[in-house]
Amino acid sequence: MKKLALHWKIIIGMALGIAFGLAFTTFESGPGIIADWIKPFGTIFINSLKLIAIPLILAALIKGISDLRDISSLSKMGLRTIVTYVITTIIAVSIGLLVVSTIQPGNSIEEDTRNELIEAYGGDAEAKRVAAQNQKEAGPLQALIDLVPSNIVNAASSNRNMLQVIFFAVFFGIALILIPEEKSKTVKKFFDGLNEVILKMVDLIMLAAPYGVFALMAALVVEAPSTDLFAALGMYALSVVIGLALMVVFYITMVKLFTKKSPSFFLNGIAPAQLLAFSTSSSAATLPVTMERVTEHLGVEEEVSSFVLPIGATINMDGTSLYQAVAAVFIAQAFGMDLSFGTQLGIIATATLASIGSAAVPGAGMVMLVGVLGYAGIPEAGLALIFAVDRPLDMCRTVINVTGDATVSMLVANSQDKLHDPKPKEWDDHYEAVK
Repeated sequence: MKKLALHWKIIIGMALGIAFGLAFTTFESGPGIIADWIKPFGTIFINSLKLIAIPLILAALIKGISDLRDISSLSKMGLRTIVTYVITTIIAVSIGLLVVSTIQPGNSIEEDTRNELIEAYGGDAEAKRVAAQNQKEAGPLQALIDLVPSNIVNAASSNRNMLQVIFFAVFFGIALILIPEEKSKTVKKFFDGLNEVILKMVDLIMLAAPYGVFALMAALVVEAPSTDLFAALGMYALSVVIGLALMVVFYITMVKLFTKKSPSFFLNGIAPAQLLAFSTSSSAATLPVTMERVTEHLGVEEEVSSFVLPIGATINMDGTSLYQAVAAVFIAQAFGMDLSFGTQLGIIATATLASIGSAAVPGAGMVMLVGVLGYAGIPEAGLALIFAVDRPLDMCRTVINVTGDATVSMLVANSQDKLHDPKPKEWDDHYEAVK
């Protein structure tokens, strides 16, 4: 009997979690039971993924760069990766602006609803505004300063310092290429072995994925805002979802045009990572699974995936940038503001740059949105209008972030002749048995 594919198990876990959560909202003590006895298992699952994110990046990136054996190969792949990420982000923001300008969801917000939302979420909006102001006051080159850690052990202690860890890993990998091979051989073997151990840990953690997703979805249902607020913001949420769906179409088209791979091949290969991204709202937490799926199921060679994907999880936030564009225009519409064409072009540039600096953790895009609003002269208090539906939309845009990373990895691999047909899993199992 054929085993059920992982993505179907995760979908079943999501569906059962939603049903379980809805059932428990029907009686008074239900939310408390979910919070005390179900949600912790979801938290443990996310923590286990975050646990291996930093070791995975260190091992995979150092291994991938050192395998290149040539600085020119690294610079060529790096340039292609960054340029492709920037192009996809600009396209994402443009699609977001087009959708929100067409649907105009802000016109459906009534004065009473607007005031209710601002009163309910005004404190959260102010906290995000203060966080964004602190970033703004840090200086124009602060991002460059933050890129270089003063202490790698301290940097590796938090997933929020992902870019610093990547910098160290790239620096270490380049140094490994430049020293004689007889001296680098032992270090390379260590990181090769460490990378294999981490990937096996990913396999073990994914055995629990359906149960972790069940717990996360059950908790989300009982913690969701009231349906009245969802109805008031339905058009805004629809605009974001339509924009994100168009990005999926764009990714599939790019994969088909440049790699000749079918949409079903691409979507089946990346589906478990997409579902996990939806459940965790974190590109960083999903990264181990994304790397495994792209390498083992989409046919991207490891030296490409181990370089492109960690960078993508840090700087490529297509879903986040699209959401920022839609949210900014939606808030402007809600306040009766007309944005000029020049301002909308500025939003494209600002959202693109903001998404590059957006941390790969849940809710980080909200802080970056403040900068976009500030540029366009839109009141930051308008953030309160979208807090009610931000959580489910954060889940959706994280799916796009992860899908974009996978797409770019395939495009870069294809340009380097490092994209091949993956071996069927059944063949691997048979081979191991024969050995």
